[in-house]
Amino acid sequence: MSRLILLFLLLVSFDGAHSSRSILRAVNDPDLPDVAVDLNSSSFDQVLKESPASFAVVEFFAQWCPACRNYKPQYETVARLFNGPDAVHPGIIFMARVDCALTTNTELCNRFSVRHYPMLLWGPPSKFAAGGWEPTEDKKGEILYIDDGRTSERLLNWINKQMRSSFSLEDKKYENEDMLRVNALDPGQIARAVYDVEEATANAFNIIVETKMIKYETRAPLIKFLQLLVAHHPSKRCRRGSAEILVNSDEFWPSNLLSETQQEVSPSPEKNMLKSFRICGKDVPRGYWIFCRGSKNDTRGFSCGLWVLLHSLSVRIEDGESHLTFTSICEFVQNFFICEECRQHFYKMCSSVSVPFNSTRDFTLWLWATHNEVNKRLMKEEADLGTGDPKFPKMIWPPKQLCSSCYLSSSKETNGSVGIDWDEDQVFKFLVSYYGKTLVSKSKDLSDSSSGETATEDIAASAHAVAVPVGAALAIAVASCAFGALACFWRSQQKNRKPRKSWS
Repeated sequence: MSRLILLFLLLVSFDGAHSSRSILRAVNDPDLPDVAVDLNSSSFDQVLKESPASFAVVEFFAQWCPACRNYKPQYETVARLFNGPDAVHPGIIFMARVDCALTTNTELCNRFSVRHYPMLLWGPPSKFAAGGWEPTEDKKGEILYIDDGRTSERLLNWINKQMRSSFSLEDKKYENEDMLRVNALDPGQIARAVYDVEEATANAFNIIVETKMIKYETRAPLIKFLQLLVAHHPSKRCRRGSAEILVNSDEFWPSNLLSETQQEVSPSPEKNMLKSFRICGKDVPRGYWIFCRGSKNDTRGFSCGLWVLLHSLSVRIEDGESHLTFTSICEFVQNFFICEECRQHFYKMCSSVSVPFNSTRDFTLWLWATHNEVNKRLMKEEADLGTGDPKFPKMIWPPKQLCSSCYLSSSKETNGSVGIDWDEDQVFKFLVSYYGKTLVSKSKDLSDSSSGETATEDIAASAHAVAVPVGAALAIAVASCAFGALACFWRSQQKNRKPRKSWS
C-alpha cells in the first residue's frame, strides 16, 4: 500500500515538477564545471577592470561557512547564464567570488565592509576595481547590496528588476534574443567592440600558427602587419603582444634559414612557445563575442571583429603611412585569410587601386567603400540562400540612425538598386569619431594599472611606436621602409632584454 501511495504522489507531482526539472538538475548536477570566477586580493582589481561586462555580481563568502557551501550551487546556476564561453548571455554580467576566510583577502573584504556570509554586491565592474563599499541609507550608490538573492530564482529576479530585463533560468543560447545587448545602431556600443577586436586578433594569430601559414613568402607580410598592430592597434595588450613577437621573430623564424628555394620556415626551438603565446593577453580569446555577437551561432563574430580592427587601424594612421597601411592590410588578407572566396574578392578590390594613397582620409574612405561593396554582395547572396542573420542583416553603412549628416540624397539606379549620394567629409568625420575616439574610450580601461598613460597619450604614443628586430628589418627593408625608420633605436632598447619564459 505504501508503495502505491508513493507512486500516486509522484504521478500527481510530476506536472508541477516538470517545469523546474532542468533547474533542479542544474543546481544539483556535480558534473557541471564552476563558472563564477574566484578572485583574490592580487587579481580582483585587474580582472574587474578588464571585464567587458556592463555589471558585476561579487559574492563574498568563507570556505568554512555551511550556508556558503549550500548557496554555491544556487549562485553557479545564475552564473552559467552570463559567464564563460557556453554562457547564454555573455558579456552582460560578470559573476565572481571572493573567499574572505583567506588571510590574503582580509583587507579586500574589509574594503567592501563584509560583515556576514554569504554577502552579494552589484555594480559596474570598474566601480569595484576603483573603490569599496560602505553600508549606507543611500540606495542610489553605484555599488548596491543584494538583499534578496537567497536562491537562484530570487537572485535572478533581483537582477531583472535592477536591469528591467527578463532573463530566465530556462534561457538557451541564441534564444530569447530580446535580451541581445549588442545593438549595432547604438553609437555607444562600439566602445565595447575593443573586446571583440582583441578576440579577432587572437583568433587570427592562432589560425596562422595552427595552420602553419608562416612560410618563406609570407614571413615579410606577417611582420609588416604586426608592425602596423604595434603602432596602431586600439588595445594596448595587443600592441604589447605584437611587439613581443617582433622582438623574438629572429628566434621564431630565423632569417638565416630563409632562401628562395625553401618553401616553409624551419621549426625553431621556440615553436611550442609561439603556439602557446597569447598575443592579446592570457585571457584572450575568451570564446565569445559582445559587439559582434550574432543572433545565431554561425553569424557575425570573427569576420565582424576583423572589420572593426581594420577600420580602427585606418583612422589611427598618419597621412604618410596611408599607402603602406593599405598594402599591409591587402597582403595580410591575401596571405592569411582562409575564406577563399572572401580573400579573392578583397584582393580583387585591392588590385583595382592604381594610384597610391596620400592621406589617411583617402585610405579610410576606400576601406569604408570596400566594406559596403562586400555588404552589397553578401546582401544578395544571403537573401537568395537564406543564410543571413535576421537580427543583423547586411546593410549599407553607416545607416542614417548613426550618421544622418553623411547622407546628401538617395536615388534609384537603372538596375533597381538604391544609390546614395554621400557627403564624404561627414563620412570621414564620423569614421574617425566612431572607430577612433569612441572605440578607444573603452580600450583605455585595458591598460596596465601601473601605466600612467591617459587615453590621449595612449593614442599619441601608439601613433609613433615602431617595433622591428634587426633580422626582420633586413628581410623586409624595401617593403616596409616607412615602418623601419626607428628599427635600430627600438632594437637597441630591447637587445639586452631576455626572451620571455612564460607565454600564456
